[in-house]
Amino acid sequence: MALPQTYRKMMVTSLSTNFRKAIEIQRPSLPKLSGSAILVKNRYVGINASDVNFTAGKYNPGTHPPFEIGFEAIGEVVDAGDESKHLIGSSVAHMSGGTFSEYQKLQPSRVFKIPSAKPEYLPLLVSGITAKLALDMNAKLRAGEKVLITAAAGGTGQFAVQLAKLAGCHVIGTCSTAKKVEFLKSIGCDRVINTSEEDLKTTLKKEYSSGIDVVYETVGGKTFDTCVNALNLGGRLIVIGYISGYQESMPVGGTSARSLSALPIKLLMKSASVCGFFLLSYPQKWGEAFKSLSELYADGKLRSYVDQGINRDGGNLEGIDGIADAVDYMYSRKSIGKVFVDLCPDQSSKL
Repeated sequence: MALPQTYRKMMVTSLSTNFRKAIEIQRPSLPKLSGSAILVKNRYVGINASDVNFTAGKYNPGTHPPFEIGFEAIGEVVDAGDESKHLIGSSVAHMSGGTFSEYQKLQPSRVFKIPSAKPEYLPLLVSGITAKLALDMNAKLRAGEKVLITAAAGGTGQFAVQLAKLAGCHVIGTCSTAKKVEFLKSIGCDRVINTSEEDLKTTLKKEYSSGIDVVYETVGGKTFDTCVNALNLGGRLIVIGYISGYQESMPVGGTSARSLSALPIKLLMKSASVCGFFLLSYPQKWGEAFKSLSELYADGKLRSYVDQGINRDGGNLEGIDGIADAVDYMYSRKSIGKVFVDLCPDQSSKL
């Protein structure tokens, strides 16, 4: 494969929750390789709700632009140093900072080999690993438990639903459109609550008056309060995110004094717990989790859904210029499954 002298990559050049205002596309020279280093041509990149937290500098206070952005990609090893020549041509998945880039220089230890570079492997990374580790480490699911998953039709929600069903649980998922209702039913949700048509608090009180055992919570705000109130005796709520506040200026950890003051007594009286799960805290566990998810996917026990803009007026999300459009699409609440961008749609079908 003939390699270019330069390539395109996205950089954060100013701090803002407005993704478009924060980023700039630059064209650096292709990096030089030596030793075990490999060069990966990124084909598919995943879009995460937390991308706007990163452009706003919420995860690393005190960090100043410019810095790279993007958390996950699928691609092919196209060049390597002398120690890694045998990897050229391999299809790989990787979670490494700066994936919003046509090429990346990495170490072999940072990539996972996959059978082929198809986009369905992309959701198994950030979204899938988050769901698996959070449920394994914090939820400790038991068969027959009632599990509530908010924003269940999203990238990580789809896996939380399926993994909870595999554990023998009764699964309740929330979403916001009729299309998402049908999607969630198709992947095993026992009860789907369309919050555009039903009030979550009222529905939970009416249909689950005995309480919810586990909540996989990604929305925040009033939804978080409702979920805490719905916990059963010994219930566990896992905070995966707070997407309702990502595009606001509130720093990570910010919340209302009202919610904080009421939380201790609510948890105390139910012997319940609330904990946070942040994927970047557990890099040592990523490899084994990805392997487990890949095996479930290969065996047909886990389905992986991707969305390249299927419900978007502008068509497929393509090229590095399409990343900002993809972020907008995710926040439009029209997406189903993992939103992704094809960085090189004209590439030959061998990938």
